[in-house]
Amino acid sequence: MRVFKFGGASVKDAKSIQNVADVLRNEGTNNVLVVISAMGKMTNAFEKVVHAYIKDNGLEDALEYVLKFHTSIAYELFARDHSIHEKVTMLFGKLSAFFAQNKSKDYDFIYDQIVCFGELISTTIVSAYFSEIGIGNNWLDVRDLIRTNNTFRAAKVDWETTKKNINQSIKKDELNIVQGFISSDGTNTTTLGREGSDFTAGIFAYCLGAESVTIWKDVDGVLNADPRAFDDTTLLEQISYEEAIEMAFYGASVIHPKTIKPLQNLEIPLHVRSFVNYEKPGTTVSKGKSIYPEIPCFIVKKNQILVSISSLDFSFMVENNISHIFKRLAEYQLKVNLIQNSAISFSVCVEDNFNKFRHFLEEMQSLYKIDYTEGLSLFTIRHFNEESRKAILKRGVSLLTQINKETLQITIRE
Repeated sequence: MRVFKFGGASVKDAKSIQNVADVLRNEGTNNVLVVISAMGKMTNAFEKVVHAYIKDNGLEDALEYVLKFHTSIAYELFARDHSIHEKVTMLFGKLSAFFAQNKSKDYDFIYDQIVCFGELISTTIVSAYFSEIGIGNNWLDVRDLIRTNNTFRAAKVDWETTKKNINQSIKKDELNIVQGFISSDGTNTTTLGREGSDFTAGIFAYCLGAESVTIWKDVDGVLNADPRAFDDTTLLEQISYEEAIEMAFYGASVIHPKTIKPLQNLEIPLHVRSFVNYEKPGTTVSKGKSIYPEIPCFIVKKNQILVSISSLDFSFMVENNISHIFKRLAEYQLKVNLIQNSAISFSVCVEDNFNKFRHFLEEMQSLYKIDYTEGLSLFTIRHFNEESRKAILKRGVSLLTQINKETLQITIRE
């Protein structure tokens, strides 16, 4: 089988959904599993629903926005009397039922139960449209397939159960459609982490022993820099699994960090291609392929916090201190992107995806002297040279620099 993943940009409106159908006609639909994300920026919109529900302020308006967005697309694709409209209404009814029945105040639990509707509605509309135009397909609720623990918003996959579920449910001679990003602990909806649809594709590919995975993007493949942040970019025709893991680890947004490992285990090639220019080959990620062309690759992560930690009595920062700090960073779900230590201080560059930095700070300030700077950008350059280093330094004031054999990282106040 081949596994295709289409992200939010590829299904952002009616015209885009029609284009996905064109891509599938061009590529063939037999023995294909398609992973589809929420439409456009709907994950962000459902996050606003979460916030409105928890704060008990503006929920009706937030719901009205996502309802109008999806119904307008459905009315553009289907006749007024088509059954899809009732299906969409029923899904919103299930969401309203959650609001009425929920007793939990756990933000992460609430988040997963609400945000999942982006993928459920998206795939329901896309599946119905495919059927309408003669592309037969098998729609599946991925929550019946991918089993995880109950770590909401960052669930861990139960690989054995998941593989069994997938191989029992997937019709391998048909076009299968599943949701990305979401999963289940057997009782409640869980999610695999923000932008987790790529990982979903990797999970299915591994469990099915797929021929390949293709991630369809609005760019021609893996570029040496994000075109939203850099004016001049170059397509990387090929990279190795190891290079892809390095780039993902440092924050390259084209490939989700967890996606590569299950593919590498079975040596399943990954293709990154354009859903706009789908005749182009894009980038191939596979075993032993050195990066080509070999040029500096730039990765930028915004909204970073640089934290400098030292002991209150100016004693050495030793193993016990550092171990304690890392345990607290993990506890507060602060993602560490850079580490540097000296005899009396320990510096980390972190991102606060779960809004828990303040809690971390309150606890640690009673034990250590802490200085921090927010709102920074962390630039990582793979295969750097002096020209690329100077280009980044022109963007602002460097607060911390770290260099190893192939990688340069610079924390910048822009």
